[in-house]
Amino acid sequence: MMHAFTPEPKPGDLIEIFRPFYSHWAIIMSALADKAIVKKELLYEVAGRNKYHVNNKHDDKYSPLPPSKIVQRAEELVGREVLYKLTTENCEHFVNELRYGVSRSDQVRDAVAAVSITGVVGLAVLGFIGIMASRNKRQKQ
Repeated sequence: MMHAFTPEPKPGDLIEIFRPFYSHWAIIMSALADKAIVKKELLYEVAGRNKYHVNNKHDDKYSPLPPSKIVQRAEELVGREVLYKLTTENCEHFVNELRYGVSRSDQVRDAVAAVSITGVVGLAVLGFIGIMASRNKRQKQ
């Protein structure tokens, strides 16, 4: 079951699957805790009713390995237990390592940046409230 206007994935392509609060990433297989078993599954089974598309978004920054090498590396991991940590070794890190030899997750980077900005704005607001409260206290004295 392919989705309309979605190109047929080729071996070694990165697949971004849009879930309600995050994107899941796959290369032919999917790793789903601290440890995960690498599985080889059909794309339509992994995506389910979620939309997906081919997203080789770092091809302009990193040279992808040849498709046969990506698939070989992925196949060698099928059935193996691998580390899984949301912030350092998640599915996006996994597929980027397979395709480019570079472990990275833009979702993690973006989430950390958002939390940092929210924290700075929150501190600025608290600082402003503190200044205003201090002024009001002095004016009443």
